[in-house]
Amino acid sequence: MSEKEDLAKQKAEAAARAKAVALARKQAKEEAAEKPEVDMDIAKQKAAAAAKAKAAALAKKQAKEEEAAEKPEVEMDIAKQKAAAAAKAKAAALAKKQAKEEEAAEKPEGEMDIAKQKAAAAAKAKAAALARKQAKEEAGEKPEVEIDVAKQKAAAAAKAKAAALARKQAKEEAGEKPEVEIDAVKQKAAAAAKAKAAAAAKVKAAAAAKNRTAAQESEEADTPSEISPNQSKLDQIVSAIESHVGQGALLENYINRLSKDVPTLVANPDTYFSIAKFLRYDERLDFSYLSELHGTDFESHMEIYVHLHSFKMNQSVALKVKLDRDTPVIPSLVPLWSGANWPECEAYDLLGINFYEHPDLKRILLGEDWKGYPLRKDYEPYDVEV
Repeated sequence: MSEKEDLAKQKAEAAARAKAVALARKQAKEEAAEKPEVDMDIAKQKAAAAAKAKAAALAKKQAKEEEAAEKPEVEMDIAKQKAAAAAKAKAAALAKKQAKEEEAAEKPEGEMDIAKQKAAAAAKAKAAALARKQAKEEAGEKPEVEIDVAKQKAAAAAKAKAAALARKQAKEEAGEKPEVEIDAVKQKAAAAAKAKAAAAAKVKAAAAAKNRTAAQESEEADTPSEISPNQSKLDQIVSAIESHVGQGALLENYINRLSKDVPTLVANPDTYFSIAKFLRYDERLDFSYLSELHGTDFESHMEIYVHLHSFKMNQSVALKVKLDRDTPVIPSLVPLWSGANWPECEAYDLLGINFYEHPDLKRILLGEDWKGYPLRKDYEPYDVEV
C-alpha cells in the first residue's frame, strides 16, 4: 500500500472517529437536557469512556487491517507507530476537550463563549501544524535548505518561462505587421544604406584623389634622372600612332616605373578602338597577343587596362582608357583579339562596363538575375539584411 493510500485511509478513519465523538457528545447533551447536573456529569463521563473505548477499538482494528495487508516489517512498524501516535494525540485532545467542557459547564455563558473561541483557535492551529507536517512528509522530509533551493529553482524557472513567453509574443506581434509596412521598413533601410554608402564613397574619392596627387608628386620627386631603356620604343609607338590615328588620339603616355618600365598609352575613349586596331595590324608594331584585360573602379571614374605583346618587337605595351562611371561604355576588342572575349564578360559581370559589338556579352560568374556589380566600390547587396 502506497503512502498516499495510507494517508487517505488515515484521513477517513480520523473523520469517522470525529463523527463518532460528535455523535456521542450530541447524545450526551440530549440526555443531559432532561437530567439534573449530577446525571449530566455521569453522562459526560460515560460518553468520554465510550469515546475512549471506541477510539481504542478503532486503533486495534486499524492495526489488524495493516497486518492483513502483508506489509513489510519496517512499513508495519512505521504504520503502528503512526497509529499509536495518532491514537495518543486523539486521546489527549479528547481529554483536554472533555476537561474544557466540564469547566465550561460551571462557567457563565460569557466565559463559555471565550472558552469555545479559544478551543476553536487551538483546533485551527493544530490543524495547520498537522497540514504543514504532512506536506513535509510528502515532500520526502527534505531539510529546510533543500526546500529553499527547490523554491529558488522554481522561481527561476518561472522567470525564464515568462521571459520566453514575452519574447514569443514580441515576435508574433512583429510577425503580424502588414507586408506593406515590412516592405516600407526594408526600403527605408536600403535607402539609408545607399545614402551612407554614397557619402562614404565621396569621402573615399576625395581621399583617393588626394593620395594620388601625393603619390604623383612623390613619384615625380623619386623619378630617376636616367632614361628608361624602353623610352625609345615608347617614342616610336607614340609617333606611329599620332601619324596614323591623329595628334589628339592619346591623352597621355609614360614609362611605368612600377611595372618593369612598361610603355603605357592612355587613349581617348573616342580613339580607343582605332589605336588598338593600329597596334594589332601595323606591320612594324604587330601587337598580336592580348595577355590581359581588366577593369577597375576608381570611384571618380572607371578604367580599362589592356596588356599587349609584340613578338616582332619583343616588347609589351599597356593600353588604358578612362570611362564615365555612370555610363561606362566602350567598344569591344573581340574583333581584334578573340582572347578579349571572357575578360570583357568578367568586367561586365563584376563592374557593369558595357562592351558594345561584343559577340556574346553575358554574366559568367553571377546569375543573370543578380542585382548590382560586386567590384564597384559603392556596391551594396540587394538584400541589405543578409
